[in-house]
Amino acid sequence: MKIWTSEHTFNHPWETVATAAWRKYPNPHNTAVIGTDVVERKVVNGVLHTHRLVSSSWYFPRWAQALIGSAKICYASEQSEVNPSLRLMVLKTINLTFCRHIAVDETLRYTPDPVDPSKTLLKQEAVVTVKGVPLTNYMEDLLTTKISNNAGRGREAMEWVINKLNDEVKDLTRSTDEIFNQTKRSLDGIANTAKKQMDDISQKAKKSLDDIHSLSLS
Repeated sequence: MKIWTSEHTFNHPWETVATAAWRKYPNPHNTAVIGTDVVERKVVNGVLHTHRLVSSSWYFPRWAQALIGSAKICYASEQSEVNPSLRLMVLKTINLTFCRHIAVDETLRYTPDPVDPSKTLLKQEAVVTVKGVPLTNYMEDLLTTKISNNAGRGREAMEWVINKLNDEVKDLTRSTDEIFNQTKRSLDGIANTAKKQMDDISQKAKKSLDDIHSLSLS
């Protein structure tokens, strides 16, 4: 059994990072993951519980395929909990493919950084166990290295998604500003037209009163 751990701090608030974690796939940095499908989702006491099926491509050397078999697409089960009040997001993933010989238990915890709450701390742990085949230690090292490399690409993917989210917010703000300005111009136009019409009515009314006053004097 091999245990791999890692910590990383994102220079973004927890809410932003948690949102990005949901929209992480697909991305150009972590192309091994093909897709995610929601199996079940529910809210219990304010905590969002989600079960997703994760599809990915894992490329093993031929000698490893001869020991454990091969698969074009590998599947994993992901259970997650999001607690907005505690600002805690936990994702636990275990492989379904090759589970006869390989068990990869991975846990990701997103919390506000204890030193700077405006940032987000990611704690990641993977427990790798290979059994029932030769070269057990070598295969565990191989899987651990692959997980470490994927974790690095995963962090790059998160930054990519966060940039996308920020761009979407800017576009939304820009669109909202444009709508506001257009509405303001329209309202200004309506107000000017109404004022002009009221001025015309006022002038006509004044002229009529003047005419009536002239007639009464004559």
